[in-house]
Amino acid sequence: MRFLPTYDLMESIRNTNQWLGATAHSMANYPAFSLVPNPMLQWMAAWGEVTERSFERMVAKPDWGIRSMTCNDGKDHLVDIKKVVERPFGDLIHFDVMGREEQERKILLVAPMSGHYATLLRSTVVSLLPDAEVYITDWHNARDIPVSEGKFDIEDYTLYLVDFMKELGTDYNVIAVCQPAPLALAATAYLADVAPEAKPNTLTLIGGPIDPGAAPTEVTDFGHSVTMGQLEEMMIQRVGLKYKGIGRAVYPGLLQLSSFISMNADKHSKAFSDQIFRVMREEASDHDHHNRFYDEYLAVMDMTAEFYLSTVERIFQNHEIAKNEFVVAGHKVDIGKISKVAVKTVEGENDDISAPGQCVAALDLCTGLPDEMKASHLEPGAGHYGIFAGSSWRNNIRPLVLEFIDANKGGAKTAKPKAKAKSPALKAV
Repeated sequence: MRFLPTYDLMESIRNTNQWLGATAHSMANYPAFSLVPNPMLQWMAAWGEVTERSFERMVAKPDWGIRSMTCNDGKDHLVDIKKVVERPFGDLIHFDVMGREEQERKILLVAPMSGHYATLLRSTVVSLLPDAEVYITDWHNARDIPVSEGKFDIEDYTLYLVDFMKELGTDYNVIAVCQPAPLALAATAYLADVAPEAKPNTLTLIGGPIDPGAAPTEVTDFGHSVTMGQLEEMMIQRVGLKYKGIGRAVYPGLLQLSSFISMNADKHSKAFSDQIFRVMREEASDHDHHNRFYDEYLAVMDMTAEFYLSTVERIFQNHEIAKNEFVVAGHKVDIGKISKVAVKTVEGENDDISAPGQCVAALDLCTGLPDEMKASHLEPGAGHYGIFAGSSWRNNIRPLVLEFIDANKGGAKTAKPKAKAKSPALKAV
């Protein structure tokens, strides 16, 4: 499959489905048909509308849509999204709330590079903005990066995180969501060894595969069921003629999306079927729950082949992070070097991507960290997305994370929470 025509064929299939949806919608809404109302025509128009929107969203990067927020002064303040660091494969951006005093908390959100854009964490950013200066890693779509920019694998990803963390200076906190959790842990250990003055105060790891072998899932089982040669042959394609990255070997976002959907095919099928009937009954809107969720969920990006393959081989198959054997640019990363960065893990009880046990394994690796600077939280009933978005995050996890950040402002010296009983959900390890 590693040829230009296969990538273009996949794009042609997507484009054809979008065209079929648009055509069905237009034909069913032909004015003359309104003279003879027909339920089949109504269904056809609704199917076309939902289909066109779904396939159109697959190639468009969503907008952040964060334009203003209400601060403690009761006024609405504009939010300026600034690029602090610009790099070929990703930027560090800052959500600058204009006219507001700089917040004491400074948080770097490390977004996953797993097929979706960083905008997947939009609700996470919105929930943190009132209480912190928020920065996030904004990864670029590999199909838009010329081959001349070179490779990008998990070592490069880790070094990007190191550079971004150095840019924030001192007195900041890192929250890594899902896929980048092991690499954020490695970047923190790297800094603790070579540039301790740039290390964060706290590191919060949310639903990440620190030790994928601790609790097997469909994701980990797939990683062990194929050889690297088979994986490269089945999953890797070269960007076609339409994009700037022509010829770059990538793991296409459309393939990743098909994998996501296949894991819960019945649920997604029912969601789209229900949406078609809502459109027929004129109960749907441009910003209803279905459209808001799937506009983000269906917007996918390509990953560089070397990043995808090295992630599978080194994180899921060889368990280099779990065994504390990870090497970055020839430098052996020793997670035991983390001695003055408080570490907290968050897991979801019903997480079927990074099952409970995979993330909390990070605490055992931090052998140089005192127990009072370690914490873990298992969110009852929460799935993978629920631990960084939705009510579980807003009502339960977010307050605990902010409390953890405030309790460890000094890094090496752990402060006690202010006159507030420790939540039973937050346990020291």
